[in-house]
Amino acid sequence: MVVLNRIYTRTGDDGTTALGTGERRKKYDLRVAAYGTVDETNAVIGLARLHLADAPHIDAMLGLIQNDLFDLGADLAVPQRDGKAERLRVLPSQVERLERDIDTLNADLAPLNSFVLPGGTAAAAHLHLARTVCRRAERTVVELAAQPDEPVGDSTIQYLNRLSDFLFVASRAANGNGAGDVLWVPGQNR
Repeated sequence: MVVLNRIYTRTGDDGTTALGTGERRKKYDLRVAAYGTVDETNAVIGLARLHLADAPHIDAMLGLIQNDLFDLGADLAVPQRDGKAERLRVLPSQVERLERDIDTLNADLAPLNSFVLPGGTAAAAHLHLARTVCRRAERTVVELAAQPDEPVGDSTIQYLNRLSDFLFVASRAANGNGAGDVLWVPGQNR
């Protein structure tokens, strides 16, 4: 259980922040950037949910995802070290649930014959924005995982990869199952 009685602590006034281990890192540290971008993804998903009154099934899926993203942030904030007690980690079952949700939404979508431009409904546009922020989070986490002594679980990377796919499919579902998709027309404005 997390208890937040005081919002400001002044401990970050020197440009550092604490990981879940208590270790202090610069606020521009790659690990801090990784879980910060995951948090940004979560915030954009929250915006998208404001526009899903007509799609409660997508909203419910996104509610689970938002909780998962806090799990993922906690996973990144506490690097796994040999000999240390196991902390909250993203599990393969969370990745598998995303895959099932993608398959569920994708089953009703019209096939694509072009790339989709971000847009259509407000929900779809926000889901596309969430997708692009999620891709940035994924790139940052992959870069972090490539660093020596910066462990990142495989399921964490897999979750972000699937999440961006989910957000794309959900954006199409929010666009009338693809009927309202805005399609790219190569060279249209030449």
